[in-house]
Amino acid sequence: MNKKTVILGAGVSGLATAYWLKKSGADVTVLEKSSQVGGSMESISENGYLFDRGPNSGLETTEFVKELVDGVGLSDQMIYASPSGNKRYILRNNELHALPMSPPGLIKTKLFSTSAKFRLIGEMFVGRSKEGYYQSVAQFVKRRLGEEFLDYAINPFVSGVYAGRPEDLSVKSAFPKLYALEENYGGLIIGTIRSIRARKKRKEIAKQSAKMFSFKKGMQALPKAVASWLGDSVITLADVTSVSKDGERYKVVYNNAGSEKSILCDIVISTLPSFVASKLFAHMDDGLPAHLDSIYYPPVMVLYVGFKKEHIGRPLDGFGFLIPEKEEKSFLGAIWSSVLFPDRGPEDTAAFTLFIGGARNASIMNEDKDLVAERSINEFMEIMKINEEPLYKAMRFWGKAIPQYNIGYIEHERYADEFEKKNKGIILSGNFRGGISVGDCIKNSDLVAKKAMSLIKS
Repeated sequence: MNKKTVILGAGVSGLATAYWLKKSGADVTVLEKSSQVGGSMESISENGYLFDRGPNSGLETTEFVKELVDGVGLSDQMIYASPSGNKRYILRNNELHALPMSPPGLIKTKLFSTSAKFRLIGEMFVGRSKEGYYQSVAQFVKRRLGEEFLDYAINPFVSGVYAGRPEDLSVKSAFPKLYALEENYGGLIIGTIRSIRARKKRKEIAKQSAKMFSFKKGMQALPKAVASWLGDSVITLADVTSVSKDGERYKVVYNNAGSEKSILCDIVISTLPSFVASKLFAHMDDGLPAHLDSIYYPPVMVLYVGFKKEHIGRPLDGFGFLIPEKEEKSFLGAIWSSVLFPDRGPEDTAAFTLFIGGARNASIMNEDKDLVAERSINEFMEIMKINEEPLYKAMRFWGKAIPQYNIGYIEHERYADEFEKKNKGIILSGNFRGGISVGDCIKNSDLVAKKAMSLIKS
């Protein structure tokens, strides 16, 4: 236990990994380039509004979420989404339709045509594909469920999760559990029923039934609490400039407050984005940059708006809505933030989070951001039947937002595994490996910590 571990990056992946390691008695230091912790978890309070500029919530899909929250003393700040947000909407022909969540709901919905509903029933008679790893989400869904379901359910869902396109994403890499239903059980309907027992054995909760959570002061409360628990083990304003071999150990060099410092350690865990890690470790492996730089991060604008409730012409009775690509709107969808969690805006107002850009509309990178925002707000107001301008507007633009697990991603994953084997003591982690959601990052942090502990004890 006298071996030293350095973690690069104080996002939720890095901090959660540090928590498990320190709890196990390991000597760990976290280096963060920014002045604050959290990575993409940024929560801003302004004029009575609480704006989560990155992840706006998490799903409690693993027991490690509550264990981490309890462990850092944040239980009294954790809140769960209101049942009023259970209903999800999809835009079709400029009208919002509730996504059916039951067989009777599917029969009644106008979101899908009669032929599309019968096509869903036929899913049970579709055989397995031989495409394997190199099958897109679009190919998988169109083959099993039909084109209309792809266009008006999966396309908006994919943009809501990844800000991506189903034609690009690998079904095996981006949605491994969906792929496994066909692989292990022969189909989605049969697989969903038969996999319930297996999930319970793994102590996992399906994402569609997991509780959605946040915190009274926003999502950034979690990384702040973990960093506080870690204390002096977290160093901010630490810009790592190099990682190199130093005998049997590693030397991590970083700039801190204008001076160069270094740490000798035995294990380096990088939770940095792939394109940052690529430059840091390129000198150790000539082939690594080609893989890490090939992982695409599309731009995303997060826009927060507040309106007087009396000016909104439709009921606020759900989570929000997603927009299929075929609807040709300027934004991907909207979350009704003040419906989900309390104190997201002044009492007589409603607050909303809009998502713009993604792989579907990456051109926003070169557009005037104010014009993009104005166009999206106008479309949103039309959909929501709002007749007055917003009281509050705020935005956060992410030039490289969410890593895309596109077709061919498996080759990057395999190369990263080989890199770790050749460079014992270096672990590549973060949301470009093991899943992009908050729950996935926390679950994966436990696996990474266990991998590090095996190296510490060896």
